[in-house]
Amino acid sequence: MTSTNDMLRNAMTIDVEDYFQVSAFDSHIARADWDNWPSRVERNVERILELLDRHHVLATFFTLGWIAERHPALVRQVAAAGHEIASHGYGHQRVTQLTQPAFAHDVVRSKRLLEDLCGQAVLGYRAPSFSIAAGNLWALESLHRAGYRYSSSIYPIRHDHYGMPDSPRFAWRPRGETGVLELPISTVRLCGRQWPAGGGGYFRLLPYAASRWALRQVNFRDEQAGIFYFHPWELDPGQPRPAGLGARTRFRHYLNLHRTAARLERLLHDFRWGRIDDIFLGPV
Repeated sequence: MTSTNDMLRNAMTIDVEDYFQVSAFDSHIARADWDNWPSRVERNVERILELLDRHHVLATFFTLGWIAERHPALVRQVAAAGHEIASHGYGHQRVTQLTQPAFAHDVVRSKRLLEDLCGQAVLGYRAPSFSIAAGNLWALESLHRAGYRYSSSIYPIRHDHYGMPDSPRFAWRPRGETGVLELPISTVRLCGRQWPAGGGGYFRLLPYAASRWALRQVNFRDEQAGIFYFHPWELDPGQPRPAGLGARTRFRHYLNLHRTAARLERLLHDFRWGRIDDIFLGPV
């Protein structure tokens, strides 16, 4: 007999950025030099599209405006395949690095750019490095004014670079019923603390069985749809390696890149998946 939990769909999401744009490389690769680094985002996203198509999965692609300007055909290709296009901001600047006017400009610019390319409304936003937290919830007002309906930017964990550990684990509206819907990356409650259950580096660090167990806890114990994320560069062990990276950064960025694709194959097989807008917003 199939239970209601077996019918839950989880949201598969991809943060579309190139390997040289990650926040951990900020002090090693100048933003002005991005165009001088060989881009690998097209081949990596095309590999993701093939993987999703093979498993009959539609997903949400949080896409940088900077990437969209340089690879417009890729944005159109993703949208034409039936996936949701959402915004990851324009230039992968953390919200904590921007003034309120600069952030408002960034989210409007990226939204208009993506909508012009894909021909569909862009309803969602994810802050680079999950950089919305208690100290800058004003950013959600800017998203609301810009026409976004949801954000996936507040991570309810304790982390050295981001996180708002006391925030809700599931969908909520930080600015009240008229504000944007916040959709956190999935976490699991264990030993009085919230732990990541929705991808990122943890998916590469821990054995696949740990991710499967955690997501099953979200679906079966919490009876909630999960939200999972990864980056195109996480399927690319052959990417160029900047000089001078510290041991911690190298460990976090390059660990088990060669295992990501196989683990994603298993994840797509073991759970049901869909786009964020279809799962959490319903008919638009």
